[in-house]
Amino acid sequence: MVTALHDRLAATATRPVREDASRWLGEAEAVAGDLAVGPLPDDEVVRTRLGHVEHLLSNVGETEDEAADEHVASARAALADALAMLGDDGGVRDERDESE
Repeated sequence: MVTALHDRLAATATRPVREDASRWLGEAEAVAGDLAVGPLPDDEVVRTRLGHVEHLLSNVGETEDEAADEHVASARAALADALAMLGDDGGVRDERDESE
């Protein structure tokens, strides 16, 4: 799942996207790329990193490139699948929330 997420994000790198979207996508790709290589860390670390990708993608609006928009949509779907596989509710809970 994380490889699919990374591949979709990497596919946006060759597209002519808006500069602001490019920054968010590039950082999201880097975080997903760290997960895609080597053995996966424990679930909590994966959940945290996927939460970071989720946050980064939440800042991506229109890319002004149809193909890039499709890759972003596919990346969001892969992200949702990966979070669901971890039993996450769609977002990463802050550890401080657990003490309240």
